[in-house]
Amino acid sequence: MSPRAGRPSRLVERALELSRADGCVVIAEERSSANLRWARGALTTNGVTRGRTVTVVATVDGADGVASGVVSRSGAAEADLESLVREAEAAARAAGPAEDARPLLTPAQVARDRYGAGFEEAPAETSSKVFEHFAPALGETFGQARAGGRELYGYAYHGMTSTYLGTSTGVRLRHDQPSGTLELNAKSPDGVRSAWAGRSTRDFTDVDPRELDAELAPRLEWARRKVELPAGRYETLLPPTAVADLLIYLLWSSTGRDAVEGRTVYSRPGGGTRLGERLSALPLTLRSDPGAPGLQAPPFLVAHASGDDASVFDNGLPLGPTDWIRDGVLHRLSTTRHSAELTGLPVAPAVSNLLLEGGGDRSLAEMAAATGRGLLLTSLWYIREVDPATLLLTGLTRDGVYLVEGGEVVGEVNNFRFNESPVDLLARAVEAGRTERTLPREWSDWFTRAAMPPLRVPDFHMSSVSQGV
Repeated sequence: MSPRAGRPSRLVERALELSRADGCVVIAEERSSANLRWARGALTTNGVTRGRTVTVVATVDGADGVASGVVSRSGAAEADLESLVREAEAAARAAGPAEDARPLLTPAQVARDRYGAGFEEAPAETSSKVFEHFAPALGETFGQARAGGRELYGYAYHGMTSTYLGTSTGVRLRHDQPSGTLELNAKSPDGVRSAWAGRSTRDFTDVDPRELDAELAPRLEWARRKVELPAGRYETLLPPTAVADLLIYLLWSSTGRDAVEGRTVYSRPGGGTRLGERLSALPLTLRSDPGAPGLQAPPFLVAHASGDDASVFDNGLPLGPTDWIRDGVLHRLSTTRHSAELTGLPVAPAVSNLLLEGGGDRSLAEMAAATGRGLLLTSLWYIREVDPATLLLTGLTRDGVYLVEGGEVVGEVNNFRFNESPVDLLARAVEAGRTERTLPREWSDWFTRAAMPPLRVPDFHMSSVSQGV
């Protein structure tokens, strides 16, 4: 066997050689991860994993149009490729014509010189070495917390995914994507008081657990005084993590075809879309950019299935900077090549990072100091959609809701269930602070690359009291 036989590039090339379909896309992804977990101020587990997934997209030209079949297999080796390719071809022949069918992209269309470098090279990998500076700092953090009467729980994760994409039209693309998350919970010894903080990182060189613990310490002190508040509308300070969770859902819901067909909050009553409509009085720009420093994301589309926001026929489509909202005005809705042609909208594929900019320069703490009376949130969770026509979401507050009076936190209040639309929130927000990288807590399993400012909303709807923590 060739020394490269087990490399993802070899798997891609061999699967393409085996293909008898009219068109073929092969995606090989090599994943590695390392993690640390701790509880009550002591490490409990750590581990390293490796994995591989190969996806084959076969396209077949029929009398009624082009059909596609997609099959993915974990742990696939070269010996598995023929059966994998044949399954994809059989799935394509059994399927009806694909509505989103378009010619597969060519090397010229995907800027091969820019994105195809290193296709023949071995995949990048992570290991426990990624924590070589972080782990000693974590040990110091445990001591710092014990001295302050706090118990720490948490998880540190680092992953690396090397994606190799090849097509029967000659496209060869490769991208290495690192991602990391750090979550830290501080609790009182009796477990009654709890506070959370999280960070995203590419390599764990820019996160310090001691800083997170220092951030959580005063929150546990605030929680010594309990204040019961009823449901209602409150001036509320949303931290960057909560803003990220809400706006990621806004992005996921911004498909152009659904808007044109009158099914979403971006549909204009009477027909058409709300493109060009002002959504916020603040000069906010919501954008994605694969090259955003610290938030770098894949620069080309990788689609394992077709849906409202992606098409397997668009695999390899270049991704670039996109303003979804520009200076408060709705500027773009996400489209595939098919939905763009169908609606007359520009082609605008989704990108796996999100930034909200254009606000002020005050930190969350500075905004709290300028608050007469309001609520300061920590994070949101269990977010679910209630009404797609308004993008009404519901969810719960978690790990600390604090009452601010006269610019000072005076205690912790009960948790709430909220009912809010992120589109309405942008319209009602009266202040945005300084944009900073943040970890979306609710969506961190799927989306970790975000930068958001804190937002001040004068009438955030806490619809009911919750016993959640």
